[in-house]
Amino acid sequence: MKKLFLAAAMTVAASSAFAGSLADPIIEAPVVVEEATSSSAGVLVPVLILVLVAAALAD
Repeated sequence: MKKLFLAAAMTVAASSAFAGSLADPIIEAPVVVEEATSSSAGVLVPVLILVLVAAALAD
């Protein structure tokens, strides 16, 4: 009977010891969302102002 309890105790101890994995855990990288910027947006406003000034001077 002692051997049965000893075997049961060893089984419980061994199963809890190997409950985890030896492999590295998989950690997903956080998703980074960046807003898209248009390179033509910085050029469009000055060109539009230049066209308006040229139209005003042409009158």
